[in-house]
Amino acid sequence: MELRDLVVTPVVIIIIYAIAYLIRRRVTDEINRVYFIPALTVKIVGALTVGLIYQFYYKGGDTFSYHTHGSRHIWEAFMESPALGLKLIFTDRVDITGIYKYSSRILFFSDPGSYAIVRIAAILDLLTFSTYSSTALLFAAFSFVGMWMLFLTFYKKYPILHRWFAIAIFFVPSVFFWGSGLLKDTITLGCVGMATYAVATIFLEKKPSVATALVLLGSLSGLYFIKIYILLTFLPSAFLWIMLSQMQSIRSVVFRVLSFPILMGLALTASYYSVEKAGEGDSKYSLDNLARTAQVTAYDIRYQTGKDAGSGYTLGELDGTFSSMIVLAPEAINVSLFRPYLWEANNPFMVLSALESFLLLAFFLYVLIGDNLRLGRALVQPDIVFALIFSVTFAFAVGVSTFNFGTLVRYKIPLLPFFIIALRLLHFYSKRDRKFDEFDETEK
Repeated sequence: MELRDLVVTPVVIIIIYAIAYLIRRRVTDEINRVYFIPALTVKIVGALTVGLIYQFYYKGGDTFSYHTHGSRHIWEAFMESPALGLKLIFTDRVDITGIYKYSSRILFFSDPGSYAIVRIAAILDLLTFSTYSSTALLFAAFSFVGMWMLFLTFYKKYPILHRWFAIAIFFVPSVFFWGSGLLKDTITLGCVGMATYAVATIFLEKKPSVATALVLLGSLSGLYFIKIYILLTFLPSAFLWIMLSQMQSIRSVVFRVLSFPILMGLALTASYYSVEKAGEGDSKYSLDNLARTAQVTAYDIRYQTGKDAGSGYTLGELDGTFSSMIVLAPEAINVSLFRPYLWEANNPFMVLSALESFLLLAFFLYVLIGDNLRLGRALVQPDIVFALIFSVTFAFAVGVSTFNFGTLVRYKIPLLPFFIIALRLLHFYSKRDRKFDEFDETEK
Protein backbone atom coordinates (compact mmCIF):
# COMPACT_ATOMS: atom_id res chain seq x y z
CA MET A 1 0.00 0.00 0.00
CA GLU A 2 1.16 3.52 -0.77
CA LEU A 3 0.50 7.13 0.18
CA ARG A 4 -2.20 7.33 -2.49
CA ASP A 5 -4.14 4.66 -0.56
CA LEU A 6 -4.44 7.04 2.40
CA VAL A 7 -5.76 9.79 0.14
CA VAL A 8 -8.05 8.01 -2.30
CA THR A 9 -9.41 5.17 -0.14
CA PRO A 10 -11.35 7.32 2.36
CA VAL A 11 -13.05 9.06 -0.55
CA VAL A 12 -14.02 5.73 -2.12
CA ILE A 13 -15.40 4.49 1.22
CA ILE A 14 -17.55 7.61 1.56
CA ILE A 15 -18.88 7.18 -1.98
CA ILE A 16 -19.70 3.50 -1.41
CA TYR A 17 -21.60 4.24 1.79
CA ALA A 18 -23.38 7.20 0.20
CA ILE A 19 -24.62 5.00 -2.67
CA ALA A 20 -25.56 2.27 -0.19
CA TYR A 21 -27.71 4.62 1.87
CA LEU A 22 -29.34 5.99 -1.26
CA ILE A 23 -30.40 2.57 -2.58
CA ARG A 24 -31.06 0.85 0.76
CA ARG A 25 -34.72 1.80 0.89
CA ARG A 26 -35.32 0.35 -2.59
CA VAL A 27 -33.72 -3.05 -1.93
CA THR A 28 -34.70 -3.67 1.70
CA ASP A 29 -37.78 -3.85 3.87
CA GLU A 30 -38.35 -3.16 7.58
CA ILE A 31 -37.10 -6.61 8.55
CA ASN A 32 -33.95 -7.08 6.50
CA ARG A 33 -32.85 -3.44 6.44
CA VAL A 34 -30.93 -4.02 9.67
CA TYR A 35 -28.45 -6.28 7.83
CA PHE A 36 -27.71 -4.08 4.84
CA ILE A 37 -25.08 -1.67 6.18
CA PRO A 38 -23.42 -4.17 8.59
CA ALA A 39 -23.09 -6.70 5.74
CA LEU A 40 -21.49 -4.04 3.53
CA THR A 41 -19.21 -3.01 6.38
CA VAL A 42 -17.78 -6.48 6.95
CA LYS A 43 -17.03 -6.67 3.22
CA ILE A 44 -15.15 -3.37 3.41
CA VAL A 45 -13.25 -4.49 6.50
CA GLY A 46 -12.50 -7.81 4.80
CA ALA A 47 -11.11 -6.12 1.68
CA LEU A 48 -8.78 -3.89 3.67
CA THR A 49 -7.71 -6.69 6.01
CA VAL A 50 -6.82 -9.01 3.12
CA GLY A 51 -4.51 -6.34 1.74
CA LEU A 52 -2.84 -5.74 5.09
CA ILE A 53 -2.33 -9.43 5.80
CA TYR A 54 -0.91 -10.15 2.36
CA GLN A 55 1.43 -7.19 2.63
CA PHE A 56 2.68 -7.56 6.20
CA TYR A 57 2.20 -11.29 6.94
CA TYR A 58 2.64 -13.05 3.60
CA LYS A 59 4.88 -10.34 2.12
CA GLY A 60 3.12 -10.64 -1.23
CA GLY A 61 0.75 -13.09 -2.89
CA ASP A 62 -1.96 -13.33 -5.53
CA THR A 63 -3.74 -10.11 -4.63
CA PHE A 64 -0.61 -8.03 -5.31
CA SER A 65 0.18 -10.05 -8.41
CA TYR A 66 -3.23 -9.06 -9.78
CA HIS A 67 -2.66 -5.40 -9.01
CA THR A 68 0.92 -4.30 -8.38
CA HIS A 69 2.30 -6.76 -10.92
CA GLY A 70 -0.78 -6.74 -13.10
CA SER A 71 -3.34 -3.98 -13.48
CA ARG A 72 -0.84 -1.30 -12.42
CA HIS A 73 1.09 -1.90 -15.65
CA ILE A 74 -2.10 -1.49 -17.69
CA TRP A 75 -2.81 1.76 -15.86
CA GLU A 76 0.71 2.93 -16.66
CA ALA A 77 0.06 2.05 -20.31
CA PHE A 78 -3.11 4.17 -20.18
CA MET A 79 -1.06 7.07 -18.83
CA GLU A 80 1.25 6.72 -21.82
CA SER A 81 -1.50 6.13 -24.38
CA PRO A 82 -5.18 5.22 -23.88
CA ALA A 83 -4.94 3.09 -27.03
CA LEU A 84 -2.20 0.99 -25.40
CA GLY A 85 -4.25 0.53 -22.26
CA LEU A 86 -7.34 -0.52 -24.19
CA LYS A 87 -5.32 -2.99 -26.23
CA LEU A 88 -3.98 -4.58 -23.04
CA ILE A 89 -7.50 -4.89 -21.62
CA PHE A 90 -9.06 -6.36 -24.75
CA THR A 91 -6.06 -8.31 -26.05
CA ASP A 92 -6.44 -11.91 -27.14
CA ARG A 93 -2.96 -12.44 -25.60
CA VAL A 94 -1.73 -13.73 -28.97
CA ASP A 95 -1.09 -10.52 -30.85
CA ILE A 96 1.08 -8.49 -28.49
CA THR A 97 2.37 -6.08 -31.10
CA GLY A 98 3.08 -2.75 -29.42
CA ILE A 99 2.18 -3.92 -25.89
CA TYR A 100 5.05 -6.29 -25.10
CA LYS A 101 6.72 -3.58 -23.04
CA TYR A 102 3.87 -3.88 -20.55
CA SER A 103 2.52 -7.41 -21.09
CA SER A 104 5.96 -8.89 -20.37
CA ARG A 105 5.79 -7.44 -16.85
CA ILE A 106 2.29 -8.79 -16.05
CA LEU A 107 2.76 -12.01 -14.08
CA PHE A 108 -0.61 -13.53 -15.00
CA PHE A 109 -0.67 -12.49 -18.65
CA SER A 110 -0.53 -16.12 -19.86
CA ASP A 111 -3.25 -17.39 -17.48
CA PRO A 112 -6.75 -16.64 -18.90
CA GLY A 113 -8.63 -16.87 -15.58
CA SER A 114 -6.15 -14.78 -13.65
CA TYR A 115 -5.78 -12.26 -16.44
CA ALA A 116 -9.57 -11.77 -16.37
CA ILE A 117 -9.11 -10.42 -12.82
CA VAL A 118 -6.25 -8.21 -14.01
CA ARG A 119 -8.55 -6.78 -16.71
CA ILE A 120 -11.31 -6.04 -14.17
CA ALA A 121 -8.84 -4.45 -11.78
CA ALA A 122 -7.40 -2.35 -14.62
CA ILE A 123 -10.83 -0.95 -15.50
CA LEU A 124 -11.48 -0.09 -11.85
CA ASP A 125 -7.98 1.42 -11.56
CA LEU A 126 -9.11 4.13 -13.95
CA LEU A 127 -11.59 5.20 -11.27
CA THR A 128 -9.20 4.86 -8.33
CA PHE A 129 -5.94 6.16 -9.86
CA SER A 130 -4.58 2.60 -9.55
CA THR A 131 -4.93 2.65 -5.77
CA TYR A 132 -4.77 -0.92 -4.51
CA SER A 133 -7.04 -0.62 -1.47
CA SER A 134 -9.63 1.45 -3.36
CA THR A 135 -9.79 -1.06 -6.21
CA ALA A 136 -10.10 -3.85 -3.63
CA LEU A 137 -13.05 -2.01 -2.08
CA LEU A 138 -14.81 -1.92 -5.45
CA PHE A 139 -14.25 -5.68 -5.73
CA ALA A 140 -15.84 -6.02 -2.29
CA ALA A 141 -18.78 -3.84 -3.32
CA PHE A 142 -19.41 -6.08 -6.33
CA SER A 143 -19.32 -9.17 -4.13
CA PHE A 144 -21.73 -7.51 -1.67
CA VAL A 145 -24.24 -6.86 -4.45
CA GLY A 146 -24.15 -10.52 -5.43
CA MET A 147 -24.45 -11.67 -1.82
CA TRP A 148 -27.41 -9.36 -1.19
CA MET A 149 -29.13 -10.79 -4.26
CA LEU A 150 -28.49 -14.30 -2.90
CA PHE A 151 -29.96 -13.26 0.45
CA LEU A 152 -33.08 -11.88 -1.22
CA THR A 153 -33.52 -15.10 -3.21
CA PHE A 154 -34.14 -17.16 -0.08
CA TYR A 155 -35.51 -14.37 2.11
CA LYS A 156 -38.46 -13.77 -0.21
CA LYS A 157 -39.60 -17.36 0.27
CA TYR A 158 -38.64 -17.85 3.93
CA PRO A 159 -38.72 -14.42 5.63
CA ILE A 160 -38.99 -16.05 9.05
CA LEU A 161 -35.43 -17.39 8.62
CA HIS A 162 -33.87 -14.00 7.89
CA ARG A 163 -31.32 -14.18 10.72
CA TRP A 164 -29.99 -17.53 9.59
CA PHE A 165 -29.74 -16.42 5.99
CA ALA A 166 -27.89 -13.27 7.05
CA ILE A 167 -25.40 -15.27 9.09
CA ALA A 168 -24.85 -17.85 6.35
CA ILE A 169 -24.40 -15.33 3.56
CA PHE A 170 -22.81 -12.28 5.18
CA PHE A 171 -21.18 -13.14 8.48
CA VAL A 172 -19.32 -16.45 8.11
CA PRO A 173 -15.73 -15.24 8.74
CA SER A 174 -13.96 -17.09 5.92
CA VAL A 175 -16.64 -16.08 3.41
CA PHE A 176 -16.58 -12.34 4.08
CA PHE A 177 -12.79 -12.34 4.47
CA TRP A 178 -11.68 -14.33 1.41
CA GLY A 179 -14.68 -13.11 -0.56
CA SER A 180 -13.87 -9.42 -0.18
CA GLY A 181 -10.31 -8.78 -1.34
CA LEU A 182 -8.80 -8.17 -4.75
CA LEU A 183 -8.97 -11.87 -5.61
CA LYS A 184 -10.71 -14.25 -8.01
CA ASP A 185 -12.85 -15.54 -5.17
CA THR A 186 -14.45 -12.15 -4.60
CA ILE A 187 -15.73 -11.83 -8.14
CA THR A 188 -16.83 -15.46 -8.48
CA LEU A 189 -18.66 -15.31 -5.14
CA GLY A 190 -20.61 -12.29 -6.34
CA CYS A 191 -21.33 -14.03 -9.66
CA VAL A 192 -22.75 -17.11 -7.90
CA GLY A 193 -25.10 -14.91 -5.87
CA MET A 194 -26.25 -13.00 -8.94
CA ALA A 195 -26.74 -16.16 -10.98
CA THR A 196 -28.83 -17.75 -8.22
CA TYR A 197 -31.03 -14.67 -7.97
CA ALA A 198 -31.49 -14.48 -11.74
CA VAL A 199 -32.37 -18.18 -12.07
CA ALA A 200 -34.94 -17.91 -9.30
CA THR A 201 -36.46 -14.72 -10.72
CA ILE A 202 -36.67 -15.88 -14.34
CA PHE A 203 -37.49 -19.57 -14.02
CA LEU A 204 -39.11 -20.01 -10.60
CA GLU A 205 -40.93 -16.73 -10.00
CA LYS A 206 -41.65 -16.39 -13.73
CA LYS A 207 -40.68 -12.70 -13.75
CA PRO A 208 -38.26 -12.40 -16.66
CA SER A 209 -36.86 -9.05 -17.70
CA VAL A 210 -34.05 -7.77 -19.87
CA ALA A 211 -32.13 -6.60 -16.80
CA THR A 212 -32.40 -9.96 -15.04
CA ALA A 213 -31.43 -11.81 -18.21
CA LEU A 214 -28.34 -9.62 -18.51
CA VAL A 215 -27.47 -10.34 -14.87
CA LEU A 216 -27.74 -14.07 -15.55
CA LEU A 217 -25.67 -13.89 -18.72
CA GLY A 218 -23.05 -11.67 -17.13
CA SER A 219 -22.68 -13.74 -13.97
CA LEU A 220 -22.44 -17.04 -15.84
CA SER A 221 -19.90 -15.48 -18.20
CA GLY A 222 -17.88 -14.30 -15.21
CA LEU A 223 -17.76 -17.83 -13.81
CA TYR A 224 -16.87 -19.21 -17.24
CA PHE A 225 -13.91 -16.90 -17.77
CA ILE A 226 -12.57 -16.86 -14.20
CA LYS A 227 -13.32 -20.22 -12.55
CA ILE A 228 -15.10 -22.54 -14.93
CA TYR A 229 -15.30 -25.38 -12.40
CA ILE A 230 -17.76 -23.32 -10.35
CA LEU A 231 -19.95 -23.05 -13.44
CA LEU A 232 -19.67 -26.81 -14.00
CA THR A 233 -21.12 -27.45 -10.51
CA PHE A 234 -23.67 -24.63 -10.56
CA LEU A 235 -25.40 -25.47 -13.86
CA PRO A 236 -26.51 -29.04 -13.03
CA SER A 237 -27.74 -27.90 -9.61
CA ALA A 238 -29.69 -25.02 -11.18
CA PHE A 239 -31.32 -27.27 -13.80
CA LEU A 240 -32.38 -29.70 -11.08
CA TRP A 241 -33.75 -26.80 -9.03
CA ILE A 242 -35.85 -25.59 -11.95
CA MET A 243 -37.20 -29.03 -12.82
CA LEU A 244 -38.10 -29.95 -9.23
CA SER A 245 -39.84 -26.60 -8.81
CA GLN A 246 -41.85 -27.22 -11.97
CA MET A 247 -42.82 -30.66 -10.69
CA GLN A 248 -43.86 -29.27 -7.32
CA SER A 249 -46.19 -26.80 -9.04
CA ILE A 250 -48.21 -29.70 -10.51
CA ARG A 251 -51.25 -30.13 -8.27
CA SER A 252 -52.26 -33.62 -9.32
CA VAL A 253 -50.27 -36.27 -7.43
CA VAL A 254 -50.69 -38.70 -10.34
CA PHE A 255 -49.33 -36.25 -12.91
CA ARG A 256 -46.56 -35.27 -10.52
CA VAL A 257 -45.44 -38.88 -10.18
CA LEU A 258 -45.69 -39.47 -13.92
CA SER A 259 -43.80 -36.29 -14.75
CA PHE A 260 -40.96 -36.97 -12.32
CA PRO A 261 -38.85 -39.26 -14.57
CA ILE A 262 -39.46 -36.99 -17.56
CA LEU A 263 -38.42 -33.83 -15.76
CA MET A 264 -35.43 -35.53 -14.14
CA GLY A 265 -34.38 -36.83 -17.54
CA LEU A 266 -34.59 -33.34 -18.97
CA ALA A 267 -32.59 -31.94 -16.04
CA LEU A 268 -29.86 -34.57 -16.42
CA THR A 269 -29.71 -34.14 -20.19
CA ALA A 270 -29.54 -30.35 -19.93
CA SER A 271 -26.88 -30.66 -17.22
CA TYR A 272 -24.76 -33.01 -19.31
CA TYR A 273 -24.83 -30.86 -22.43
CA SER A 274 -24.29 -27.62 -20.51
CA VAL A 275 -21.24 -29.07 -18.74
CA GLU A 276 -19.94 -30.50 -22.02
CA LYS A 277 -20.45 -27.18 -23.81
CA ALA A 278 -18.84 -25.18 -21.01
CA GLY A 279 -15.82 -27.48 -21.10
CA GLU A 280 -15.26 -26.83 -24.80
CA GLY A 281 -13.72 -23.47 -24.02
CA ASP A 282 -10.94 -25.02 -21.93
CA SER A 283 -9.76 -28.54 -22.72
CA LYS A 284 -8.67 -29.02 -19.10
CA TYR A 285 -12.31 -28.96 -18.04
CA SER A 286 -13.77 -31.10 -20.78
CA LEU A 287 -15.52 -34.23 -19.52
CA ASP A 288 -12.68 -36.38 -20.85
CA ASN A 289 -9.99 -34.44 -18.99
CA LEU A 290 -11.64 -33.48 -15.69
CA ALA A 291 -10.11 -36.32 -13.70
CA ARG A 292 -6.63 -35.66 -15.09
CA THR A 293 -6.97 -31.93 -14.34
CA ALA A 294 -7.99 -32.69 -10.76
CA GLN A 295 -4.93 -34.91 -10.32
CA VAL A 296 -2.49 -32.37 -11.76
CA THR A 297 -3.99 -29.49 -9.75
CA ALA A 298 -4.04 -31.40 -6.46
CA TYR A 299 -0.43 -32.58 -6.73
CA ASP A 300 0.79 -29.20 -7.92
CA ILE A 301 -0.76 -27.40 -4.95
CA ARG A 302 0.32 -30.12 -2.50
CA TYR A 303 3.90 -30.69 -3.61
CA GLN A 304 4.89 -27.61 -5.63
CA THR A 305 3.13 -24.25 -5.30
CA GLY A 306 1.86 -24.93 -1.78
CA LYS A 307 4.64 -27.11 -0.36
CA ASP A 308 6.08 -24.32 1.80
CA ALA A 309 2.76 -23.47 3.43
CA GLY A 310 2.97 -26.38 5.85
CA SER A 311 -0.75 -27.11 5.65
CA GLY A 312 -0.97 -29.87 3.06
CA TYR A 313 -3.23 -32.88 3.24
CA THR A 314 -3.76 -36.00 1.17
CA LEU A 315 -6.82 -38.16 0.62
CA GLY A 316 -5.21 -41.02 -1.24
CA GLU A 317 -3.88 -41.82 -4.67
CA LEU A 318 -5.23 -40.01 -7.73
CA ASP A 319 -4.33 -41.63 -11.04
CA GLY A 320 -6.19 -39.29 -13.40
CA THR A 321 -9.28 -41.50 -13.75
CA PHE A 322 -12.85 -40.84 -12.66
CA SER A 323 -12.86 -44.05 -10.65
CA SER A 324 -10.01 -42.83 -8.44
CA MET A 325 -11.86 -39.56 -7.87
CA ILE A 326 -15.15 -41.28 -6.98
CA VAL A 327 -13.41 -43.55 -4.46
CA LEU A 328 -12.12 -40.44 -2.70
CA ALA A 329 -15.45 -38.57 -2.86
CA PRO A 330 -16.52 -39.11 0.80
CA GLU A 331 -13.14 -37.96 2.10
CA ALA A 332 -13.06 -35.03 -0.35
CA ILE A 333 -16.49 -33.82 0.75
CA ASN A 334 -15.53 -34.22 4.40
CA VAL A 335 -12.29 -32.29 4.05
CA SER A 336 -14.04 -29.37 2.33
CA LEU A 337 -16.87 -29.15 4.83
CA PHE A 338 -15.39 -30.16 8.17
CA ARG A 339 -11.60 -29.95 8.06
CA PRO A 340 -9.09 -28.90 9.19
CA TYR A 341 -9.91 -30.46 12.55
CA LEU A 342 -8.84 -28.55 15.63
CA TRP A 343 -5.79 -30.79 16.14
CA GLU A 344 -4.66 -30.23 12.55
CA ALA A 345 -4.31 -26.46 12.93
CA ASN A 346 -0.67 -25.33 13.01
CA ASN A 347 -0.93 -21.57 12.55
CA PRO A 348 -3.34 -18.79 13.61
CA PHE A 349 -5.27 -18.77 10.33
CA MET A 350 -5.74 -22.53 10.40
CA VAL A 351 -7.00 -22.30 13.99
CA LEU A 352 -9.74 -19.91 12.87
CA SER A 353 -10.60 -22.17 9.94
CA ALA A 354 -10.68 -25.21 12.23
CA LEU A 355 -13.03 -23.47 14.67
CA GLU A 356 -15.36 -22.56 11.81
CA SER A 357 -15.29 -26.14 10.51
CA PHE A 358 -15.98 -27.50 13.99
CA LEU A 359 -19.07 -25.30 14.38
CA LEU A 360 -20.31 -26.37 10.95
CA LEU A 361 -19.82 -30.04 11.88
CA ALA A 362 -21.69 -29.51 15.15
CA PHE A 363 -24.62 -27.91 13.32
CA PHE A 364 -24.63 -30.70 10.73
CA LEU A 365 -24.74 -33.39 13.43
CA TYR A 366 -27.47 -31.50 15.28
CA VAL A 367 -29.67 -31.48 12.16
CA LEU A 368 -28.77 -35.03 11.15
CA ILE A 369 -29.32 -36.62 14.56
CA GLY A 370 -32.13 -34.42 15.79
CA ASP A 371 -34.20 -34.52 12.60
CA ASN A 372 -33.28 -37.87 11.05
CA LEU A 373 -36.84 -39.18 11.18
CA ARG A 374 -38.12 -36.21 9.22
CA LEU A 375 -35.41 -35.63 6.63
CA GLY A 376 -37.00 -37.80 3.95
CA ARG A 377 -39.87 -35.40 3.30
CA ALA A 378 -37.66 -32.36 3.64
CA LEU A 379 -35.19 -33.64 1.02
CA VAL A 380 -37.79 -33.39 -1.74
CA GLN A 381 -37.99 -29.61 -1.38
CA PRO A 382 -36.45 -27.97 -4.50
CA ASP A 383 -34.65 -25.23 -2.56
CA ILE A 384 -32.99 -27.76 -0.26
CA VAL A 385 -32.02 -30.03 -3.14
CA PHE A 386 -30.48 -27.14 -5.06
CA ALA A 387 -28.46 -25.79 -2.12
CA LEU A 388 -27.40 -29.27 -1.00
CA ILE A 389 -26.44 -30.59 -4.45
CA PHE A 390 -24.45 -27.47 -5.31
CA SER A 391 -22.60 -27.35 -1.98
CA VAL A 392 -21.83 -31.08 -1.84
CA THR A 393 -20.69 -31.42 -5.47
CA PHE A 394 -18.61 -28.27 -5.07
CA ALA A 395 -17.11 -29.70 -1.86
CA PHE A 396 -16.15 -32.83 -3.77
CA ALA A 397 -14.64 -30.83 -6.65
CA VAL A 398 -12.39 -28.61 -4.54
CA GLY A 399 -11.61 -31.22 -1.90
CA VAL A 400 -10.28 -33.75 -4.39
CA SER A 401 -8.24 -31.20 -6.36
CA THR A 402 -6.61 -28.98 -3.74
CA PHE A 403 -4.65 -30.97 -1.11
CA ASN A 404 -3.74 -27.84 0.86
CA PHE A 405 -5.79 -26.37 3.70
CA GLY A 406 -4.54 -22.83 3.13
CA THR A 407 -5.73 -22.90 -0.48
CA LEU A 408 -8.88 -24.88 0.31
CA VAL A 409 -10.19 -22.29 2.77
CA ARG A 410 -10.33 -19.81 -0.13
CA TYR A 411 -11.61 -22.15 -2.79
CA LYS A 412 -14.51 -23.50 -0.75
CA ILE A 413 -16.18 -20.22 0.21
CA PRO A 414 -18.94 -20.40 -2.47
CA LEU A 415 -20.29 -23.63 -0.97
CA LEU A 416 -20.50 -22.51 2.68
CA PRO A 417 -23.56 -20.20 2.45
CA PHE A 418 -25.46 -22.82 0.45
CA PHE A 419 -24.59 -25.69 2.79
CA ILE A 420 -25.63 -23.73 5.87
CA ILE A 421 -28.85 -22.65 4.15
CA ALA A 422 -29.56 -26.27 3.17
CA LEU A 423 -29.07 -27.43 6.77
CA ARG A 424 -31.31 -24.69 8.14
CA LEU A 425 -34.04 -25.44 5.62
CA LEU A 426 -33.79 -29.16 6.45
CA HIS A 427 -34.33 -28.34 10.10
CA PHE A 428 -37.12 -25.90 9.24
CA TYR A 429 -39.11 -28.40 7.18
CA SER A 430 -38.46 -31.25 9.62
CA LYS A 431 -39.65 -29.14 12.53
CA ARG A 432 -42.72 -28.04 10.59
CA ASP A 433 -43.62 -31.61 9.67
CA ARG A 434 -43.22 -32.67 13.29
CA LYS A 435 -45.72 -30.01 14.34
CA PHE A 436 -48.16 -31.20 11.69
CA ASP A 437 -47.80 -34.80 12.92
CA GLU A 438 -48.34 -33.75 16.52
CA PHE A 439 -51.45 -31.83 15.47
CA ASP A 440 -52.76 -34.90 13.63
CA GLU A 441 -52.22 -37.05 16.72
CA THR A 442 -54.24 -34.68 18.91
CA GLU A 443 -57.07 -34.70 16.39
CA LYS A 444 -57.44 -38.48 16.48
